[in-house]
Amino acid sequence: MINYHTTVAEALFELEREMRALELWEKQSPPAQALASTQPFAVDTLRFPQWLQFIFIPRLYSLVEHRAPLPINSSVAPMGEEYFRPLPVNSDRLVEQLRRIDTLLSQSN
Repeated sequence: MINYHTTVAEALFELEREMRALELWEKQSPPAQALASTQPFAVDTLRFPQWLQFIFIPRLYSLVEHRAPLPINSSVAPMGEEYFRPLPVNSDRLVEQLRRIDTLLSQSN
């Protein structure tokens, strides 16, 4: 049987690696009030890469670390596709990692 927690952790690591390669990884965290947004993807306070780095990745890592139940579905890849489409960055591998995470989470239940 596949250990989904480990597989999700590996996918998160690859996502982080790709964000760093594209120079999307920030050295400083946004202010606490920006991280407290209640909007989907924190669209009112963060850019999408910030949301990935400071909300999505840490929350999933925490669930994985504690062997807690993972979300039953995820649709992060479509948001990534829309966000990166107009930008002059080759985000194909990053979006592929988001698709992989979406797929893993839908299979974990």
